Amino acid sequence: MEKPLEEVVFIVEEAPEGGYIAKALGVSIITEADDLETLRSQVLDAVRCHFTEEKQRPRLIRLHMVKDEVLAS
Repeated sequence: MEKPLEEVVFIVEEAPEGGYIAKALGVSIITEADDLETLRSQVLDAVRCHFTEEKQRPRLIRLHMVKDEVLAS
């Protein structure tokens, strides 16, 4: 039996068409939502679906927000 992950990290980016996309690092989980509150709920649901056994679920879920800004010089 595999040791459960202590933490799963999601990279959160603004979607080009609006809203947000969250992609997990090291685990095949991706989800999206129109706003951050809904995204948090979607991430929790996606993690629960991916790790069907509660004892295998990571104890922590970290959302790493990434925002690109381009400035003209």
